[in-house]
Amino acid sequence: MNKEKVVYRFKRHQGKVIQAKREVSYEIMLTSRLILDELCFQWNKEQLVDAINESIEKKDHEAFKKYSEAYRQFVWE
Repeated sequence: MNKEKVVYRFKRHQGKVIQAKREVSYEIMLTSRLILDELCFQWNKEQLVDAINESIEKKDHEAFKKYSEAYRQFVWE
């Protein structure tokens, strides 16, 4: 049984190039942005809480001050 070879040759299209775009609605973009912002906010806040708790356990006053200052930005409203 002989093996068949397939050879492809690409040629540049000579006609006008058509750009295809898919528009995403503003509501979907806004909703996705708000969800991502909330997820990032919660993750960063949890990381700071963990760091504060760890500095309390290690009795590291300098680290506690640094993390508590950063944490104030998350609870300030």
